[in-house]
Amino acid sequence: MSDPTRTAAPGAAKPLEQPRNPLHGKTLEAILNELVQHHGWVALASMIRINCFASDPSVGSSLKFLRRTPWARAKVESLYLWHLRELRRQARRAEGIESQPEPFVDDTEPG
Repeated sequence: MSDPTRTAAPGAAKPLEQPRNPLHGKTLEAILNELVQHHGWVALASMIRINCFASDPSVGSSLKFLRRTPWARAKVESLYLWHLRELRRQARRAEGIESQPEPFVDDTEPG
């Protein structure tokens, strides 16, 4: 009897779920666009020394190079993960500053 909850054909590869992987489901183009929007080409070229970021940079030429060069792609993905961690840290700091709990003051007499 077939299982009604099963959607894939028997023997078909099931896509892996990766809920804790921030790169899962992100295209290289989306990653690059976010980094360029946040940091700019000049900062990217100084953070990752790749000629396609420094000399007449464009998303298209950078994508072409990154797709053919695994070490460069790894550096961009690593920078993106660092970027996400920094955004989370900044958000936590902003929350911590805005919602500081009142300090506990014990004003009862000892004894």
